Amino acid sequence: MRAVVTRVKNARVEIDGAVHGQIGQGFLVLLGVHVDDGPAQAAKIADRICGLRVFEDAAGKMNVNPTDAGANSLLIISQFTLFADCRSRRPGFTGAARPEQAIPLYESVIAQCRERGFRVETGVFGADMQVFSQNDGPITILLDTKEL
Repeated sequence: MRAVVTRVKNARVEIDGAVHGQIGQGFLVLLGVHVDDGPAQAAKIADRICGLRVFEDAAGKMNVNPTDAGANSLLIISQFTLFADCRSRRPGFTGAARPEQAIPLYESVIAQCRERGFRVETGVFGADMQVFSQNDGPITILLDTKEL
């Protein structure tokens, strides 16, 4: 799995011009599922997202996790294009899991984050979504379970 995690002051996703999900301070997470991913990868990435220490401590160092920073809101958006093969100018997406595999794993990550006490908002898997965010920092981290 891959996740692009951006620390935000606020974020929202709109579908057909209507707000579907929105958060205040927390993380906007673009989440991609690979064809080789399973429950172990979902657990690993949920744990890393929820524990990512990128909020400042009293000394101004990024050393505080979202819960301790009072920023335990997540907007998680499915993003199959994170597994684009760009060796040619027209990306291929054979590395991205098909919906029948990806949806349960995407939903598992959401459920695991909620179990950790996070307020999680989402988009709609496969929908045409417009995502808006006010980046904070900006701080953007790329997570890949093959490297964790």
